[in-house]
Amino acid sequence: MRLDHQFLQSTLHTTPAHPIVMGSLVGPVPFKAVEDDGDTVTALPERLWEEHAVLIAALPSYTFVGMSNTKLCLYQGFWIYEGLVPAAAALQRRFAPRQSDVVVASLPKSGTTWLVALAFATAARHVHPPSAADHPLRRLNPHQCIPFLEGLFAVGHEGKLDALPSPRLMNTHMPLAMIPGAVPASGSAAAGGCKVVYVCREPKAMVVSLWHYLRRVYPELSLAETVDIACEGTMPYGTFWDHILGYWRAAAAAPESVLFLRYEEMLRDPDESVRSLARFVGMPFSAAEEAAGVVRGIVQLCSLDSLRGMEANRTGYMDPRVMFPREALFRKGVADDWRSHMTPEMAHRVDGVVADKFRGTGLTFP
Repeated sequence: MRLDHQFLQSTLHTTPAHPIVMGSLVGPVPFKAVEDDGDTVTALPERLWEEHAVLIAALPSYTFVGMSNTKLCLYQGFWIYEGLVPAAAALQRRFAPRQSDVVVASLPKSGTTWLVALAFATAARHVHPPSAADHPLRRLNPHQCIPFLEGLFAVGHEGKLDALPSPRLMNTHMPLAMIPGAVPASGSAAAGGCKVVYVCREPKAMVVSLWHYLRRVYPELSLAETVDIACEGTMPYGTFWDHILGYWRAAAAAPESVLFLRYEEMLRDPDESVRSLARFVGMPFSAAEEAAGVVRGIVQLCSLDSLRGMEANRTGYMDPRVMFPREALFRKGVADDWRSHMTPEMAHRVDGVVADKFRGTGLTFP
């Protein structure tokens, strides 16, 4: 994924303006309502790439084999897309969440889109009942409903977040270390921070899903190459074990601030996963909602089959500059698909890394 100087410069606005005032609206509202207003920008300095050029030049970097125009940099122990290094630095310095915020976090291809949809449908259910014909998820891609933090901070557009009424939902693939404001160091909610919901997927399944996704733009990329970067720790946002364990340990230390979900458990019991999500963000389902089937309605609205059938998810691209088709987000959504693709040697290699890196952490992958 090319996120370089030319890309960043092409997306910057040069005419500052005041953020939209959303009046008395209560969030969450679909982010596309703010995203479409091109005048809603931050007043922060615009030349982000130039500000970080020296930093980026000094970082270890490599060009991903099979994706010759994709450069990753080792920033504070994690391999970050070159164009997102300024975002990581900006998030560390400037991300100041409201206590009512909910950050949906994950490694790529770990159930992100499904959790984004479930989180939005759950939090917005009083304004947008899941059965409503005009529900935002019936006309928008889930990622148009929730802002992508590093995408905004990479180009200095975090002011768009200020235009959203509370509670705000947002999404990130960044490791927890890049969003220190989200979880207070003391582990106490009284110290600030917000709610973080993290979804983790079995590593072999995550690697296979990542390979399928990247091949939509880089068809020459092999599964063996994708296994290599995962096991060597050089996959985007990796190492994958440090990424996962950062959130795992935070959830253990501050369960009121971080909810750690397992993708495979969500597949087995999506209804209970939605209930857990709602309780965690402080919006538990009432007895009347349970009786009316609201939980089941949210699960059905956000199911892979339902989302795959929406026009907004069948056409268009996640970003027209990169050309990842939206429909690539809705491939299978099942557990153990890796068995159809990985050789026994590949699976054994990933399992060996997992056994080594997760030993003694309490986190296992049956």
